[in-house]
Amino acid sequence: MKKTILLSLLFSGLLGQAQNANPLKEKVYYSVSEALNSDKNATQLNLRDQHIFYVEENISQLQNLRFLNLMRNNLEKWDDAIFDLKKLEVLILKLNSMKYVPKNIGNLEKLIRLDLSNNSISYLPEEIIKLKKLRFLHLSLNSITSIPEIISNCKSLEVLELDNNQLSSLPEAVSNLKNLKTLHLGYNQFNEFEQQLTRLNSLEDLSLEYNQLQEFPEEIGSLKNLKILMLNDNKLQKLPNRIVELQNLELLSLSNNKIEKLPEGIEKLDKLKTLILLGNPLSSSEKTRITKALPNCKVFFE
Repeated sequence: MKKTILLSLLFSGLLGQAQNANPLKEKVYYSVSEALNSDKNATQLNLRDQHIFYVEENISQLQNLRFLNLMRNNLEKWDDAIFDLKKLEVLILKLNSMKYVPKNIGNLEKLIRLDLSNNSISYLPEEIIKLKKLRFLHLSLNSITSIPEIISNCKSLEVLELDNNQLSSLPEAVSNLKNLKTLHLGYNQFNEFEQQLTRLNSLEDLSLEYNQLQEFPEEIGSLKNLKILMLNDNKLQKLPNRIVELQNLELLSLSNNKIEKLPEGIEKLDKLKTLILLGNPLSSSEKTRITKALPNCKVFFE
């Protein structure tokens, strides 16, 4: 399992880099007072790991702020001053104790990245629809039970991370997110594969590990741009034949399922670099067939 997680991180690690301030671009300040005393036109403020319980009201004077990192503090509520920062493009609030997202999140219309992962959020307000420029939405490790239908109007979304929540379904309209490249749904409560996902033609990274999936649809073959597919730790007994049409696939994780045989034509996955099959009841002859069919792929059986 550690190998699976590591490989996934390697493929998606570049996304995390954009959450950091860029001191080469413009100066990063580490307190509100420092920024106000030095440059009221400051654009980057990093307050992570400062054990703060609230955001100072005078932060609203930093009207040119574009980057605000409040990661790993003791925040339980949203201070109104945050919503005065109308030029904000990146807002990071991961690893706090937030229980909700207020309606006035819609005031931050220039947001490109919103990271609320690892809080205690249970739902999203419909005002999220106002974030027309939002490209990266990180909601991992919360308590979300449903996603509003209007999420489909956030048409700029490229990354949607919803792993480690309490989801068992997605709205049909999620298929309208035509720019979505990364969708993480692992560690939830999905019993069935959501068919609307097969219409996300730009998707490159789909993670559904640690759910309760028993079947996977043939329509998965429609996702021609898919590079990463994480299906480990489900209840799959077989794969659809059309999975061999995913000819851009580089990483396929199928550990800890009930798969006895892979589809014929698996050799068509000639870009596959890593195939993880630990914990499946594969015969010796089937392992040999897979290894021969994928000579340039690293296959893990045990």
